[in-house]
Amino acid sequence: MHGYTQDKDAYLKRLRRVEGQVRGIAKMIEDDKYCIDVLTQVSAATKALEAVALGLLDEHLKHCVAQAAADGGQIADQKIAEASAAIARLVKS
Repeated sequence: MHGYTQDKDAYLKRLRRVEGQVRGIAKMIEDDKYCIDVLTQVSAATKALEAVALGLLDEHLKHCVAQAAADGGQIADQKIAEASAAIARLVKS
């Protein structure tokens, strides 16, 4: 079981909303909408995806990393390294 399992439906709902936003952005471009309006929607979709990513990261830290840390050993080191790498990827984007 993954850390996000309890909130799976909420994550899927948010991702479907983001998917709709992205389709809307594509439609805006097809319809030659004003650049700033398109960029505003891109920013909104980006923020929505970031919110999903941060939620998943929080769940991962609370569930997977905390459990591994409690167990200790090499698995704990691996989970902490994975979390650090994920944080680095999020910060770069």
